[in-house]
This record gives sequence, structure tokens and C-alpha cells, in this order.
Amino acid sequence: MSAEVFLDTNILVYCFDSDSPAKQTKAKQLLAGSDWFVSWQVIQEFSSVALHRFKVPLKPDDLSDYIALKLWPHCRILPSEVILKKAIAVHARYGFRYYDSLVVASAMAGCATVLFSEDLQHGQPIGSLTIRNPFLQPGQTD
Repeated sequence: MSAEVFLDTNILVYCFDSDSPAKQTKAKQLLAGSDWFVSWQVIQEFSSVALHRFKVPLKPDDLSDYIALKLWPHCRILPSEVILKKAIAVHARYGFRYYDSLVVASAMAGCATVLFSEDLQHGQPIGSLTIRNPFLQPGQTD
């Protein structure tokens, strides 16, 4: 994996999903590398899911530690007017939901060439960014 890899929230969530062992394994493999990054938005979304939607929610102190030790060192994209405007343009051009557009805009702002996400169309290019679903089997499409 190169330094141009952006991870969507669902990748982080699957690290904690023992009901989907294959996806959990793949997500953990992605996070085991050091050459990925996320945005402030991804950390916020993950925190909300971890505290409220996990089968066994994370305790606030555990979430705080996970953010400090695992996520924050990889957070390269903070909110900005430029990213918000780019997200609106991505939404208008591709018809993605706004928060998905914000993920795409953040990945582009960080010069990512790959966006790993289960939520968007596998293989879709957006400028120099390509969306990849890491959970697809070889030869499988969305």
C-alpha cells in the first residue's frame, strides 16, 4: 500500500465486526500498514458508530485511546472551506450522497490515488483517485 491510500469509515468499523470475519481480517490487514490516512470526518463517523452501534459499544476511554494511538496519527485532512466546496462539486457531478462526497473530496485533498470503501462503485475513477472495494473477491464486481 502506498502513502496515497485513504480509508473510508466502513474499513475502520469492520475491524471490530466479528460477525463478518473475512471483512474483519481484510480491514485489519489494511490498518496494519502504516501508509494510509483518514480525515477528521472519518474519525467522527467511526466514533459515533463505535459508541452507539457496535454490538458491544466501545467504552469512551477505550475509544479515546484508539483515536489517540491508531487514528489521529493517520489523520491528515481537517475541515476546510475548500474541501466543503469540493464535496458539493463531487455531489453535483457524481450524484453521491453528501457525506460520501465529503469522503471523496477529503481523499482528493490528501492526494490519494486509492479510496478504499465498501459504499461506492468499485473501480470508479474520479480524477486521479480510484475507488476500490477491498472486500470483493478477485474477479467480483459490485
